[in-house]
Amino acid sequence: MENSIKAFVFDVYGTLFDVTAIKKECEELYPGYGEKISQTWRSKQVEYFMLRQLMGNYATLYAITHDALKYALNENDLQPSKENEQKLLDAYLHLPLYAESKEVLTQLKDKNLVVFSNGSHDMLDPLVKNAGLEELFDHVLSIDDVKEFKPTPASYQYALEQLGIESHEVLFMSSNGWDVSGAKSFGFQTAWINRKGMPVEELDLEPDYIFDDLNGLLKWK
Repeated sequence: MENSIKAFVFDVYGTLFDVTAIKKECEELYPGYGEKISQTWRSKQVEYFMLRQLMGNYATLYAITHDALKYALNENDLQPSKENEQKLLDAYLHLPLYAESKEVLTQLKDKNLVVFSNGSHDMLDPLVKNAGLEELFDHVLSIDDVKEFKPTPASYQYALEQLGIESHEVLFMSSNGWDVSGAKSFGFQTAWINRKGMPVEELDLEPDYIFDDLNGLLKWK
């Protein structure tokens, strides 16, 4: 199966970019609350897009990210401020790459490299551009084009149609267990970037590969 791969498809948040780094900006604006805000912000972001998917009430991930931020501030009894909220949303467009991300992508640049994210284009495209990754990817795909969040089968079907290949010819990478499970269920080959050393999800959908970070992908160099 390793030799059948025709596209290396990357999730973005937590896989290429360090979402947890946002706690620095949170701490600067709300001293003593950076960790709490950032953790709630991320968990609510994921919860909200899954809930909206279940309810059939789509909103862009940018809008959802804003809503999740407002919840995180309210949970900590912090006075909301449009100025502070905008600063934190802007920080989401400048998330830092993980240390190995750009080097691994550069070494794999002769492959068909693809971004596939729940991020809407208004936050995904600037993030990729600001990190200087534009030239490394053949496609930057957003579920915003079909309004179907991962891990729905329809979201992965959209990516597959854009690539024009068979499902088993895709190697999908994510640090999110739920995303890897969804991709595996759909029929993609999967590589779980298990940065936190977490157990495999109990969904009877074992990842094809498990790596501590993206350096594991260099076996296909």
